[in-house]
Amino acid sequence: MADNRKIIRDMVLNSDGHPTADDIYQELRANGQKMTLATVYNNLNSLSRDGEIRCVSFNEKTQHYDKPTRHDHLICKSCGRIADIHLDDLTDKLESDSGVTLDSYDLKLIYICPDCQKRAHAGAR
Repeated sequence: MADNRKIIRDMVLNSDGHPTADDIYQELRANGQKMTLATVYNNLNSLSRDGEIRCVSFNEKTQHYDKPTRHDHLICKSCGRIADIHLDDLTDKLESDSGVTLDSYDLKLIYICPDCQKRAHAGAR
């Protein structure tokens, strides 16, 4: 149903974070929306395929959804936290180095966030 698609797209586009399908489903339920989890997944897959939203994942674990605007991500390999980072567009450099024309690229910088570093340091004591 087109209304479900619009509702889900708007939730992703208006989000300050990187919601998962379950996050969206739980928010829909909390707001009294009658939609199945399968409907949420189907719409997210369709919206992502059509370029209306982005799918962000790390190590094929949980998929998160984001705005389609050009930006990159920092992903903590310990807790999975995702943060937006705005770096200079690397398209020209990547095309020059690879010898191909790119439609787009998805840069994910994998690191250990400060909170996880603190927890690891505190656990080592």
